[in-house]
Amino acid sequence: MVTTSTDEQGKPMGYVHVDITLCNLFAKKSIHVRALVDTGAFMMGVPANIATGLGFDLDEMSTCEATLADGTRVRRPVVPLQVGFQERSCSADGIVLGDECVVGVLALEAMGLVVDPIQQRVIPNPKHPEGPILFAGLKAILGQRWILTWNPLPPPSE
Repeated sequence: MVTTSTDEQGKPMGYVHVDITLCNLFAKKSIHVRALVDTGAFMMGVPANIATGLGFDLDEMSTCEATLADGTRVRRPVVPLQVGFQERSCSADGIVLGDECVVGVLALEAMGLVVDPIQQRVIPNPKHPEGPILFAGLKAILGQRWILTWNPLPPPSE
């Protein structure tokens, strides 16, 4: 679903919404929600009623500080979520804030999804349609041998 607004020049802008599943893996509770996709948001955003409905005790959760679009800084609870979209899923922290679920770039990237601005929808990344590519880089991979072996190899020289 796409709703439209206008930018400063009066041109139409679209907002992309997706149907996702949010899950509290600890309480084994899940909920299907319609969420706004915000490529300017880093984390997931979850309203308090959704977080408590998933079984999270907001007074017991850790908190983080967030900067809102108007520059205001707020401290809010953060909940650990499993996020599902179509056949893809990822783990993502959700900051308890606002009155609408928001999908940020961390969840999009973790699931290998991109926003198609022409069709105003979320699709698998066409460069990697089979799923996200998780590549740490050669130095990190070679560094793993350093961590995992009892007789460590020297780290690669640069």
